[in-house]
Amino acid sequence: MKYIRVKWNHMNPDEPVWLFSELDADGREVRKIECFKNGFCDFASPNDSSGATKLHTGPLPDISKIAGDPEFEPSEISQEEFEDVWVKRKYKSTE
Repeated sequence: MKYIRVKWNHMNPDEPVWLFSELDADGREVRKIECFKNGFCDFASPNDSSGATKLHTGPLPDISKIAGDPEFEPSEISQEEFEDVWVKRKYKSTE
């Protein structure tokens, strides 16, 4: 598995500013978290989702390609960092 975090630089309050993805060997999303400026996070997994968050249907572009768009600041993160956000989003989504 591979884990990425993407900061999305924009001014639309209705869109997330942080995107976290767990990717399989083919680059397809297995789990995803989208966090908004107010701290609220939506999520998606194969069996569940919240808000408008859905798993991408195909492989995501390579992180270097994502970085080529000035709106996005991607970085690879550890499994532990992803899991920490995954667990915390449960509490933020239910508050």
